[in-house]
Amino acid sequence: MMNFLSVKDMGIDLGTANTLIYIKDSGIVLNEPSVIAVDNRRNVTLAVGREAKDMIGKAPANISVIRPLQDGVVSDFDKTADMLSEFIAKAVSANRIKNFRVVVGVPSGVTEVEKRAVEEIVRQMGASEVYILEEPMAAAIGAGLDVDSATACMIADIGGGTTDIAIVALGGIVASTSIRHAGDKFNDAIIQYVRKRHSLLIGEKTAEKLKIQAGAACLDTDENGDEIIKTVKASGRDIISGLPKIIDVTNRDIMLALQESVDIVIDGIKATIEKAPPEIAADIAESGIVLSGGGGLIYNLDKLIEKRTGMKATIAENAFEAVAMGTGMSLNDIEKLKVYASSVKRR
Repeated sequence: MMNFLSVKDMGIDLGTANTLIYIKDSGIVLNEPSVIAVDNRRNVTLAVGREAKDMIGKAPANISVIRPLQDGVVSDFDKTADMLSEFIAKAVSANRIKNFRVVVGVPSGVTEVEKRAVEEIVRQMGASEVYILEEPMAAAIGAGLDVDSATACMIADIGGGTTDIAIVALGGIVASTSIRHAGDKFNDAIIQYVRKRHSLLIGEKTAEKLKIQAGAACLDTDENGDEIIKTVKASGRDIISGLPKIIDVTNRDIMLALQESVDIVIDGIKATIEKAPPEIAADIAESGIVLSGGGGLIYNLDKLIEKRTGMKATIAENAFEAVAMGTGMSLNDIEKLKVYASSVKRR
């Protein structure tokens, strides 16, 4: 006999790179890469999450390792549903749940059709109520900003597929910019740079490792004003010989690789401020901007934003989990949640 739970409020950050699930009274119970591995011959799911991610670039022809979300939106409906179903099963202790309420974070630039696709996937899981919340609003709530205040606050959520920048006041988004340029594009830029500069082919996982270990928006300097250089190892295939090779890559290399991507994000921040009414801009000049998402953790990005915009930039304490926390926390007040979620439809 299948077990059932009654109401189990749930917040989901259905991200391009990672999926996080928040359950009321339990906090974040799942944080896994948004990857699914499928055996094409038998049409069965072999693995999801970390286990599937470990197969990227290594699977034989009969196994497809898929990231079913691209640039913040569902690119493969069925695979996203299969992956999310597995994640929800992992996240709850019972075999199946019913009558649960779900808030899903989506990028601010998605269309109504894309929102309905996400809602349909979650309803298939057995949800009785589904609320779609724009990610910057969810991130602002999760980062502890007062989104209901008349004094505006600003957030930039730099995820895997999208960078979502928004100014929030009185429970709604006043101005927003969604750029389909974030963590995945940062990885691509590193792959291209290492190929061009060092004649080395590296994979996505190696690029991500370099971004985390040596990524910087700008470099620190010592007491003499010289840049502080650190080195990390990168392994891949030599373009000329075709053989495996390990090289040293510096934080300066990664800074140069990320330069264009960082410029795009900062331009997005400036564009969002330009859309805001003067009184709102005055609030932001005082309060500054909060960074969230994995991309917000790039070393010295906050310092570079301050330098380029003149605004104070701070990193949210729970930067990586802010959207998931916000989706879950918003369920504490359903009436307010209806305002936050419906503000998407009114705009």
